[in-house]
Amino acid sequence: MVDRLQNIIDFTLTYNQYKRQLFNYTIKMVNDRLTCEDIIQNVFLKLFENLNRIRSKNSIQYWLFSTVRNEIYSYYRKKKVRIDQFGNDNCENVEIEDSLQIEDDFDKKEMREIIINELNKIAIEQREVFLLKEYGGLSYKEIADVLKIDEELVKSRLFKTRQKLIKKLSQLFC
Repeated sequence: MVDRLQNIIDFTLTYNQYKRQLFNYTIKMVNDRLTCEDIIQNVFLKLFENLNRIRSKNSIQYWLFSTVRNEIYSYYRKKKVRIDQFGNDNCENVEIEDSLQIEDDFDKKEMREIIINELNKIAIEQREVFLLKEYGGLSYKEIADVLKIDEELVKSRLFKTRQKLIKKLSQLFC
């Protein structure tokens, strides 16, 4: 009974800590709120079932992002679609904590739309690294572990993606 209660507490704390990061990453990858919610729910159900098997609390984030990534790609395979067919036209689904005043909201929304439109033009390999870093909040090492690539490749892809975004934004606003 005590172990079960501790599992529920651990699960709840983990859920509250990572739900927003996972949601932000997943919604950007699938661009469908219901699908995103289904994927997130499946991931957290799997976490609850496997919580005792995860050896280190430090590896929970890795486990969650690896699992959500697998679920996303499983969804793509079931739908028989290419990854780059998903456009992100609706930026309103992204939950980003925002403490700015109301008059800044419009500017931020417009900027997010521009960034999302530009991200949709970038190769999936670069886009996914950017989303994991900026929306998932993962470190370079964590991204490398999740994607099973070298940490230097993560840095390179992220740098190239940021440079493309900076170039496009500077063209629009200068």
